[in-house]
Amino acid sequence: MNPDFTPHSQISGDEILDDGEYSQDLENQHRDYSKLLRYGMLGVLGLMVAVGAVFGAKNLTKTKPETKEVAVARPLPVITLQAKPVQSYQVLRTYTGEIAAIRTSELGFERGGKLIQVFVKEGDRVKSGQPIAKLDVSNLQMQKLQLEAQKAQAQARLDEFIAGPREQDIAAAQAAVDDIKQQLQLQKTKLKRRKYLYGEGAIAREQLDEIAFGENSLNARLRQAQSNLDQLLAGTRTEQVAAQRAAVKQLEASISDLEINIAKSTIKAPFAGIVSARQIDEGTVVNTGQAVVRLVENTSPEARIGIPAIVVNKLQVGSPQTVEINNQTYSARVASILPVVNPSTRTQIVVLKLESSLISQINPGETVRLKLTDTIPTEGFWLPNKALTQGLRGLWTSYVLAKPKLEGVGSKEQGLEKNSFVLEQRSVEILHQESDRVLVRGTLQPGDRIVANGVHRLVPGQMVRPIGETGRQRDREIEILD
Repeated sequence: MNPDFTPHSQISGDEILDDGEYSQDLENQHRDYSKLLRYGMLGVLGLMVAVGAVFGAKNLTKTKPETKEVAVARPLPVITLQAKPVQSYQVLRTYTGEIAAIRTSELGFERGGKLIQVFVKEGDRVKSGQPIAKLDVSNLQMQKLQLEAQKAQAQARLDEFIAGPREQDIAAAQAAVDDIKQQLQLQKTKLKRRKYLYGEGAIAREQLDEIAFGENSLNARLRQAQSNLDQLLAGTRTEQVAAQRAAVKQLEASISDLEINIAKSTIKAPFAGIVSARQIDEGTVVNTGQAVVRLVENTSPEARIGIPAIVVNKLQVGSPQTVEINNQTYSARVASILPVVNPSTRTQIVVLKLESSLISQINPGETVRLKLTDTIPTEGFWLPNKALTQGLRGLWTSYVLAKPKLEGVGSKEQGLEKNSFVLEQRSVEILHQESDRVLVRGTLQPGDRIVANGVHRLVPGQMVRPIGETGRQRDREIEILD
């Protein structure tokens, strides 16, 4: 070892030590230092033990009073409720549908023509039979006037046939017959004379023949005049009257056809409703059947709502219901239940008839809601939301008051036991939740006293003191008192 780097060497210039003496001296110094260090550590350890003993004695002297203080600490005041079992609960379910019009029509003309006037605009309410739009009918009016003139002519001839010949015509025909008869009588007298003269040779054969042929001509004229007189006396034939009547009816039919075409040139509302669309304006030449306006009926508003089949079975046709439209409630009744089940939604359409007085307040296509109360049979307990705290594995817990088990206490502690309880934790499962309460089932028993609020401040085994009890109150908040 190099003595120059040894801190414990004290070699002067006059001392000369060999290696053996130096090593022995160094070893002795190390031995003395180790003893000194060992005795120092033992002293420090003894001092620590002494201090610990002193503090331990103080703690021991305080243990008994502190334990007694915990035992007699004032329990935490809580408000409780009594667990009351129920056999069922009611759920208010809302089903949505829409106001449907009974009829919707695309109104158009049955003939083509020029549109000259539209009497309504979109959103107008019309009555049944009210004019909607009109075509130009000037050409039809002219044709009607012509047919009416022809009909008047035919009707006059028919009246003439029915009335028969006039007396003047009969008298003239009779006079014509008498005149020819007189002429024929004169002709016969002349023929008789001419035959005599011809027999005497006084006249030629030619003169006799002239008189003979003149008689034949007068006989023919007499037959014709007599026939005309007989025809007038017999009156008009029934066949002529029937033919003339047919001609008059044909003209009447033509006029009626024109009147129908004129009437078809004006669209009239087939039912009371609302004009939902106006598709063509004045001046347009429309075709047969081309839609001009769309009319939606609103005389009897109906609500169509899809409801599950299991709920529909509880409804009856004619039963009164209450529906909500635009945040307003209205009375309705079940008009019918359609038997078809929608394969996608598994619902049936329930048709609700609303009051007819709602025509001006409700429009087709508006959303309607029907609220129905469904009773679900199940056992459980109603608890406030604030009586539960979240537990493990998706369960919830509540705190139930139980009698504490105290041993070795005096009369003062026994008096405290009568008004104090210890908290026990009970696991529950939520079956149904409403605004501020829940229906649960689990390890609760009927009659259990349950902490109604402030469970976030509590722990299992904590001492509490009930200061009040509340029932199934849903309108006031339950408070825990410190």
